Amino acid sequence: MASDPAQKPAILVLAPMPAAPVSAGNRRRLAVTCEALTRGGFAIDLAYYAHEDQIYRRFGQHPPTDLAAMERTFRHVFLIEARTVIPLKTRSTAFGIDEWCPDEVGDFVAWYFSAYPATGAVLVNYVFLSRALERVPPGVLRLIDTHDRFAGRQTQYRPFRAEPNFFYTDAAGEAAGLSRADIVLAIQAAEAGSFAGLTDSRVLLLPPHFPARKPFAAPERVARIGFLGHGNDPNLFSIGRFIRAWREGWTADRPELVIAGEICRSLPGVEGPGVRLLGYLDRLEDFYAQADVVVAPMLMGSGLKMKVGEALSFGRPVIGTEIGLEGFEPAEPAHRCRDAEAVKAAVLAVSQDADALARLTRASEALFTRYAETALAAEAELIGLLRAHEQGRASPSPRTRGEGRDDHRTRVYPSSDLSCPSRASPTWDVGATSGSEGEGADQREPPSSTPPHYRLPARSADGEVGRALSPRAGRGGAKPEADGARVFRGGGLVLTVETSTRSLPAADPDLGVLVATERRPGHGTAAVYAPQRQRWFARAEASAAGNPPDLGALDVALAPEWVRDRTLPSAARAALARAFARMQADWETEGRIVGQAKDCIEIETLLPGVLVNGLHPAAAFLIAGEGACELRLERVTPLHRRRALAYADRTGRLPAPLPVSLSLRAETTPLAGGQLLFLTDDGIGRIALPEASAP
Repeated sequence: MASDPAQKPAILVLAPMPAAPVSAGNRRRLAVTCEALTRGGFAIDLAYYAHEDQIYRRFGQHPPTDLAAMERTFRHVFLIEARTVIPLKTRSTAFGIDEWCPDEVGDFVAWYFSAYPATGAVLVNYVFLSRALERVPPGVLRLIDTHDRFAGRQTQYRPFRAEPNFFYTDAAGEAAGLSRADIVLAIQAAEAGSFAGLTDSRVLLLPPHFPARKPFAAPERVARIGFLGHGNDPNLFSIGRFIRAWREGWTADRPELVIAGEICRSLPGVEGPGVRLLGYLDRLEDFYAQADVVVAPMLMGSGLKMKVGEALSFGRPVIGTEIGLEGFEPAEPAHRCRDAEAVKAAVLAVSQDADALARLTRASEALFTRYAETALAAEAELIGLLRAHEQGRASPSPRTRGEGRDDHRTRVYPSSDLSCPSRASPTWDVGATSGSEGEGADQREPPSSTPPHYRLPARSADGEVGRALSPRAGRGGAKPEADGARVFRGGGLVLTVETSTRSLPAADPDLGVLVATERRPGHGTAAVYAPQRQRWFARAEASAAGNPPDLGALDVALAPEWVRDRTLPSAARAALARAFARMQADWETEGRIVGQAKDCIEIETLLPGVLVNGLHPAAAFLIAGEGACELRLERVTPLHRRRALAYADRTGRLPAPLPVSLSLRAETTPLAGGQLLFLTDDGIGRIALPEASAP
């Protein structure tokens, strides 16, 4: 195929997570798949539906999304705003297959193929985005990378008395989604069998390829065992059980458990004898240099645990549960432990027996060798199908539904231990397994012998996420005015707005903290889907001369500084509220000041029903004329009677409003009348307070 990216055949890859930084397993799966496609000679157009950005903001966190790195990597990058609220809970027994795929995703797909009609294939990540495939024109090959099996996924949580906070559906819903694709990519053999029983679409078992980083060598002793993970529920539940088991009876002559990755932020108070948190690490090498044996004590989760593949690629012996090594088809007992206690027993056994440790190392090496052979063969099969489709695009569609499904669909790649479930009817193409729950940092592949292709960013992961979210993450010594940024001063505040793809930093050493990011309304134009956005950074200055700027009716998403972080001084925050006073609100209503004494104020008003319990962190600013002050919300009291107050839901998606009384406190005597900005992690509310309502 052509080496010039402009001449390569293109594939549209649609994902609800960003491809950079690679700080979680689903991102790693996305990155590895895109690497395989580029090795195969294809140019990637990546469309990021900002689902994860919305979720991070709803939990008061700055989204770890690096649009600049993505733009350097792919032929084109598109950003689809996530304007519709993604439901994390359902009152039904399962989510409908399309509940997480709003109209804006399909609208983008329709626009894309009108703008780029030469693109011959589209790969959608996750079955819950399969609805978008209905907007794909005829003749385009449609693929779904499933990542996980979602039918009945909620049942995994029952032993932990917990509820999932991610998508799950039923078998009928999953079958309907899978049937929208021409090719379904499965991440492990058991899931391939499940999918083949649900759909007539062709099922390929595609593993991620982990290049070997270090040769296997049995450690002289087991001084430390390691666990590397993202802070998702399966990791938290599993490592929590293992920590409790490991601590019991621990003595100084036993190995130390070291834990690294984003998960460390969710494990406060666990450090102590036998357990140490490493936090963010800049490079994977730094973690594996400290872990003589890697443990995968997983008790729940689906897909393939990419942390296991990474550990094996660094030549580290692995001990884990059957779930932890599901998809690798292991034979060694230490790779098939029953539970956390059995993992502990296996670790203690090899730590006291050099011969047992050597056997474990050899078994881990054999496991990785079989897996790598299968992974490469599976990748070659997928690339072959895509190339054949490109060559045949001049003829009718490569597969009308029901055609091309005969016995040639069955193919087993060379591997003595990787097998697929048998079926009486035609089966699926068997490659190997892949997954979605890894974690890591800065992996660099050796030079490839394949033709030049776009290269994904180094797997930066947690260490670089941590640095990017710190105030030290800046732009060197560049001055804001030098690169087109605009600067506003007044009221003790310096505001800088830049238009860029620099989405990762939550702070800049020169510009201050990120306070807002532009949201672009509409659909169906290149400008709407361009990854560049305006971003506002703020810092305080000693001079309070002048008034803060009036930024007008901006459509923005707020940064954690408003509600959670509060790093700016109170005067600068009040000036910031004045500058953004006319930003577009998600909801608007009226209120009445029914009580005021010294620094306290009581307001009767309406709130969206979801905010009435008072558990959501909030920030409130009272703005009147040229004055503004921040109020501290002390209590939200539901009221039984509702006054005749106007209310408008500007989003069309908020729950019905309920009457409440807000108890607020100010550092000084609050202003009377004006408007109250009521801000939550992912919401902007405006409450009009006529002066006549003041007591």
